[in-house]
Amino acid sequence: MSVNIDSRVVAPGSDDYVDEAWRLKEEISRQEGVLKQRHDFFTDAYRRSKVHCYVRDEELIGFAAVRRDGYILFLAVAPECRGEGIGKRLVARVAEDHDSITCHARTSNENALQFYEHLGFEINRRIDDYYEDGGDAYYLKLGSDVGIADKISELMRR
Repeated sequence: MSVNIDSRVVAPGSDDYVDEAWRLKEEISRQEGVLKQRHDFFTDAYRRSKVHCYVRDEELIGFAAVRRDGYILFLAVAPECRGEGIGKRLVARVAEDHDSITCHARTSNENALQFYEHLGFEINRRIDDYYEDGGDAYYLKLGSDVGIADKISELMRR
């Protein structure tokens, strides 16, 4: 990871980086057809979450919005920054606060599914018509059988 990348945490109730996160999410949505949430839903969920951010030269390049129970609502990394370990580091930051991490991913989102599988997430179940547009989702979990600290230590060595 570049030395110019800063890690920041946005506390629940704050609007810090919400507009930048929306723009990044929309860029990914246009390019990849995922992260299709409506603006009001996104901003409300963002404001209710603890958000881990990575910023390079004052530009948001990745974020993970997380509920108190360790559920990742949104995880996004700028397409031009993928492969630099940012997503993995965001999940590791979430793991510092939680015994288990869960999330949903579209069954058609191969990039996300490969990413989560690489980190050790397991598919717990499939949910048909989960998304507003009728898309199906997998519910994924990390940290149930083996301690999450061990899993994160292992993934950071990868």
